Amino acid sequence: MKHKAIVVGLGNTGKYTVAALKESNDFECVGIIRRKASPEMFEGVKQYESLSQLPVKPDIAILCLPSKQMPEAAKYYLEQGVNVVDSFDIHDKVAQTVQMLDAVAKENKKAAVISAGWDPGSDSMLRAVFQALAPKAKIYTSFGPGMSMGHSVVARSIKGVKDAISMTLHLGMGKHKRHVYVILDGTLPESEVYKLMKADNYFAHDELIVETVQDLAPYKTPSHGGLIEMEEGETKAKFQMTVNNPRATAYFMVSCARAALRMPAGAYTTIDLPLVNLLEGERIDNIKKYV
Repeated sequence: MKHKAIVVGLGNTGKYTVAALKESNDFECVGIIRRKASPEMFEGVKQYESLSQLPVKPDIAILCLPSKQMPEAAKYYLEQGVNVVDSFDIHDKVAQTVQMLDAVAKENKKAAVISAGWDPGSDSMLRAVFQALAPKAKIYTSFGPGMSMGHSVVARSIKGVKDAISMTLHLGMGKHKRHVYVILDGTLPESEVYKLMKADNYFAHDELIVETVQDLAPYKTPSHGGLIEMEEGETKAKFQMTVNNPRATAYFMVSCARAALRMPAGAYTTIDLPLVNLLEGERIDNIKKYV
């Protein structure tokens, strides 16, 4: 029997999440929740404007929303008796978000997996493995080059911005530069937009360049990269990958949705999850395959 999942939001990540659910053998996508639901189906899946409109109660909601909306959205679905998974990516607020949602999840006897993208998410698991291999090692994570979905969403929300794309360039040793291409709406000059953007927590910690352009098409790409490095004496490790950002996020969230349904009530991040819980199939079969 397949688990019933809904996708909340239908941006790029939401669209890939529908595809990932349809490709799985253990999930059925029973609906898409969005503010302005279209009467037309998306990939054969009906759209709704609220959970109450669904004809069946889902087992899990996969949140494909801007990060700043995810904690409250996760709280809402947990309170409705639905497990949740999201890709919340504000690193310095993950711990407090887990603590807040843990109480809600346990009260409603459901599970939440937050920050289940590729970073934080799958990369978080790799950093934990590296640290276990060398407890005193320093670990550096560098992103880019590529487009950051989270930073682009925030850039578009800044007053004076009509549209924007935020590119991440790594400078080494975990340091980054954010190059944001913006189309202004005419209400504020570029200098004021820069000040507002730099004040936001997403951009406050890195070198920031804001450049006004007339067309964003040349800068749009789903590709993003990541490099994790660790060194302690003779122990050295490096992991590097290039991904289609929304696709990788979506497919990993579906894996974490599977894990959520196998966990006791509570809120978790990816480093809390047994790896075998991410995988389709029986535990013993996966042990035989991967160990």
